[in-house]
Amino acid sequence: MDESQKLRMLEEIMEADEGDLTPETVLEELELWDSMTQLSLIALLDDEFGKELSGEDIAKFKVVADILAVMNR
Repeated sequence: MDESQKLRMLEEIMEADEGDLTPETVLEELELWDSMTQLSLIALLDDEFGKELSGEDIAKFKVVADILAVMNR
């Protein structure tokens, strides 16, 4: 899976338009970055990538690239 596909998955869980997210996008600046999105992200990372993260792990994410790095591990 390439980066654009991963970005699209993130856009889907955030209900963002295609192309809205880049690796440099600052998460705290997004209205879409809320607790429900964070729970969806935890589920996505577990289901699709076998990554188990806590809320504390998610809270450390600053930009979209941080999420992509976990997806690529």
